[in-house]
Amino acid sequence: MSTQSPPNPIAATRTRRLQPEGQVEERPPGPRVLGGDVVVDTPRGLLTYANLDYAASAPCAVAAQEAVNEILPYYASVHRGAGALSQKCTRGFEHARQTLGWFIGARPEDLVVFTRSTTDSLNLLAHLVPADAKVVTFAGEHHANLLPWRDPIRLPVPATPAEAVASAEAALTDLRRTHTGPILLAVTGASNVTGEVWPVAELARVARSVDARIALDAAQLAPHRRVDMAELDVDYLALSGHKLYAPFGAGILAGRSDWMDAATPYLAGGGASALVGDAAGDVSWHPSPSRHEAGSPNVIGAIAMAAVCTALDDADWDAMAAHEHRLVATLREGLATVPGARELSIFGTDADRVGIVTFAVAGHDSSDVSAFLAKRYGIGVRDGLFCSHPLTRGLLREAGSAQCTLPPTAVRASVGLGSKIEHIDRLIEGLRELTASGE
Repeated sequence: MSTQSPPNPIAATRTRRLQPEGQVEERPPGPRVLGGDVVVDTPRGLLTYANLDYAASAPCAVAAQEAVNEILPYYASVHRGAGALSQKCTRGFEHARQTLGWFIGARPEDLVVFTRSTTDSLNLLAHLVPADAKVVTFAGEHHANLLPWRDPIRLPVPATPAEAVASAEAALTDLRRTHTGPILLAVTGASNVTGEVWPVAELARVARSVDARIALDAAQLAPHRRVDMAELDVDYLALSGHKLYAPFGAGILAGRSDWMDAATPYLAGGGASALVGDAAGDVSWHPSPSRHEAGSPNVIGAIAMAAVCTALDDADWDAMAAHEHRLVATLREGLATVPGARELSIFGTDADRVGIVTFAVAGHDSSDVSAFLAKRYGIGVRDGLFCSHPLTRGLLREAGSAQCTLPPTAVRASVGLGSKIEHIDRLIEGLRELTASGE
């Protein structure tokens, strides 16, 4: 028996594409990502995998891969190490902190705390909020910005951006009449369900008018648009590396230092503690950001995020935005031709949006739609309620009718760096086949 491994048919065909003969789509603009040459076996043959699930986790950027490969041989624990490797990693880690702050337009006095994700960041912020503070948010938020807060005031999902501003202004003004303590308005930058962009700058202006602070969940916004904390005038910003093409388990919370330094550490342990005495409870804590970074930090994740931020800053954002607009327009136009398909929307068809489109198909369970597209067309989409259960359920009710009963969950297609028109065309072709076959 031969000791050689059999040839890998997938590896051997990694460059095949489902493209009409003679037509080669140009490489999409922006930094390169991994996974574009992965193929999957389907009843229609080997197809290049069409990743339309960026809103859940984006593929790894080549810049992140290269940065990780470069630092791995030198990996060591950061801070308080005199060895050459520890010193190198400490410099890389702290440089990553500076790079992230620069990328999001943080003010000089703002701090950047490394976390695991946006969810972790917003839970950290909920821990930092003073006990006498009141938190205001919208029912349309991702669970990460819906669940961590203590007894929040939850505003209804607005029908328009202007209504969002008016609703927040009325609620904050009314709250300030009776509450003299801190107030925090926590909002998303772009909906993880519909991709629609929220009026963050206007909401910040409203918050300022009543001496309130504002926190921005930028998990879905930052991968698609330039974000500037100072320009938007937001106090806190949270984002995830895995949605920003750096899937190595890191995120950040950036913002003002006073609540950070006034709160007890998010996690108690080494790194956060400056001095521990002999008696129980005899401990002094470092100032932030170390105060909230107990334990060995995710050096690799931080460096990967910073590498992607640098690559994105060097990219042509206008070209990336134009390409994404074309992808989304093609997808929405195609959905309009699919029998029984209904797109979900908060602000209406003309609203500004990033590369996310969510829909449901009458008569077809969303998990079945997702499975059909994966098995027969080599497409990856997301189905469910997308960790925004109240919002998605409400949008499904609005999109349905007596003549068009929709399933209880939806399908989400999302795009980003590396996405191609061919992926969108294939998705629409699959949906048309599904609805025509009655499966």
